[in-house]
Amino acid sequence: MSQNSSESVLLVDGMALLFRGYYATSSSGYIMRTDHGVPINGVYGFLKYLLDAIGTFKPTHIVCCWDMGSKTFRTEKFEAYKANRGPAPEELIPQFDLVKEVTASFNIPNVGVPGYEADDCIGTLARFYSPHTKVQILTGDHDMLQLVDENTEVIIMKKGQSNYMVYTLETLMEEKSLTPAQIIDLKGLTGDTADNYPGVKGIGEKTATKLLNEYVNIAGILENLASLPKGVRAKIEAELDMLHLSLDLATIRLDAPVACALEDCAWAMDREKVISKFDEIAYKGLIRLIG
Repeated sequence: MSQNSSESVLLVDGMALLFRGYYATSSSGYIMRTDHGVPINGVYGFLKYLLDAIGTFKPTHIVCCWDMGSKTFRTEKFEAYKANRGPAPEELIPQFDLVKEVTASFNIPNVGVPGYEADDCIGTLARFYSPHTKVQILTGDHDMLQLVDENTEVIIMKKGQSNYMVYTLETLMEEKSLTPAQIIDLKGLTGDTADNYPGVKGIGEKTATKLLNEYVNIAGILENLASLPKGVRAKIEAELDMLHLSLDLATIRLDAPVACALEDCAWAMDREKVISKFDEIAYKGLIRLIG
């Protein structure tokens, strides 16, 4: 199948947009509610970000990927994985199902697999689509930078409206001095405080990047332990098991049991269907978002 240069698929990290939308609109303590009293601010913020990205990047196809609960193969391998995260805010809980209903009303497929994270669904779909069409991943999560390739860009949402950093192979190398594969090795060495796995205690991003620039990957570093500064070598030798585990936890799976044919995610909003959903939700502010 040849690549169609006019087509592009936007893979959306649903939870990243929902949580960002929730905190951006609730920081003052005010929670928007529907006429039925249901909190709506996370859904409102999610839609605002999604529609802004659609307007900015003009995809021809869209898929929205979701986490399906906190138990995944990663928590089975490492019980403390993400255990540092408190429960979701109470007002956000009823919005988890609602946001998917709203997404579906835009004819955007919702994709998620129990036991896997949204990242794994995005990684799997990105690899499926990228030989045939341009892929753009919308997220706030720098872990996704490992998915960048010749035909896949990662769009990191930054603070403020319409503020994006688009990572290609070139911009990734310019900014981080790393290849996509080395992003995984970096996480293996430094760990991830947000996901609560430690990597190698005492090794920060600067040292890790220097090691990767010199020895390419963790295998190369381990082959050259004898050449490393004594302190760095001792830290790595003391944490070999955790280094390998952290590397595994950091690796986004490209073989999650998920599929969505390109023709099933063509972007075509049916305005009447969306308005009918908004009427059912009973929050007038939503209509303004679609102009």
